[in-house]
Amino acid sequence: MKTTLLVAFMWFAYFLNYCDRQAVFSMFPALKADLGMTDKQLGLTGAIFLWVYAFGCPIAGQIADRFSKRLLVVLSLIIWSFVTVATGFAGTAVIMLALRAGMGISESLFMPTAIALTANAHPPTLRSRAIATLTTAQIAGTVVGSWFGGWMADRGQWRGAFFMLGAVGLLYALPYFWFLRGVTEESAAETHTTRKPLAFHALFKVRTFLLLCVVFPVFVFGLWLLYGWLPTFLHDKFTLNQSDAAFNATLFLQGTTAIGLLSGGVLADSLYRRTKASRLWLMTASLILCAPCLHALGNSDTLNVTRIAAAGFGLFSGLLMGNIFPAAFEVVPAVTRASAVGVLNFFGAMVSGFATLFGGLWKQSLGIDRLLSLTALAYIVAGLALIVGIKKLFPRDYEATR
Repeated sequence: MKTTLLVAFMWFAYFLNYCDRQAVFSMFPALKADLGMTDKQLGLTGAIFLWVYAFGCPIAGQIADRFSKRLLVVLSLIIWSFVTVATGFAGTAVIMLALRAGMGISESLFMPTAIALTANAHPPTLRSRAIATLTTAQIAGTVVGSWFGGWMADRGQWRGAFFMLGAVGLLYALPYFWFLRGVTEESAAETHTTRKPLAFHALFKVRTFLLLCVVFPVFVFGLWLLYGWLPTFLHDKFTLNQSDAAFNATLFLQGTTAIGLLSGGVLADSLYRRTKASRLWLMTASLILCAPCLHALGNSDTLNVTRIAAAGFGLFSGLLMGNIFPAAFEVVPAVTRASAVGVLNFFGAMVSGFATLFGGLWKQSLGIDRLLSLTALAYIVAGLALIVGIKKLFPRDYEATR
């Protein structure tokens, strides 16, 4: 019962995390009009956030592996909620970008800590479904944050959206802290982590983990290309208003991602009894099946076909999103879990920052449609690399952690 409540409390905090970071992407036309932001600056709202977030995640992982995870997730919530409120006061493009950097710092404290805290509370046979359930908050937050941001922007109240979202986070910090006080945050394997050296040396000796550090950025590049530019792409291509564009860009994509996450978590835990590489195999299937959906998203002639492609990408992407961190936990030492999440997020966020930036830089030249097709090819290559890794690298790395 307590582990269920833990996931529930962590879920709502993670939901707010994504609401606050994603709302801005459905406001691009309003930010252009009110703040005079260029396409490049709009792309930088995602890129700067992700790059700062990337550098913060490994540091946050190191901190979380040594100090109280419970306090760290609450502190992160409070700081990013203040930054969200401050974003509503932005008067220039420079201030907006500076606040996005602040958001990256504050939110980087949360993800590695939350994933490790949740993983520590569950055995390996339940770990994928627990983390998959937690990750559905990312989906819900993206949908609600994007829709709410677009809806408020259509009414000339984009600033009010940030005020309201930040206020909810600050209010939630009280019950969140109260519940986490009674949670035992460390597993038996982690009772002496404060005397351990930096985890990076141990992590970078694990070849399967290094492969994940290459594959994961490829995946999140495509993900953030859609997160950052799909609302504007649909707005321009199908002449939708901001709220309708945000709705179509998130509902079909994120709704099926939740299904893929949950079913992928259950399936991975079930297959784990047959093969310890079950999570890696599902990640491989995810990449290969997502590729044609990415191409179709950029090249469909009708909104309905685009919706189907978005739904397909969401469904298959969920298989990877729910299993990337549990897969890493199979091959890294237990005392480095938060650091492992932080390092993976570092590589993922650094590369995905270029997705939002390139979307802005190449929107008029190469085009979002061609950029999506090129990303689809990269997905296929990454999937094939995972197959080689499963055969050649995983068995020895898995045995070394036992």
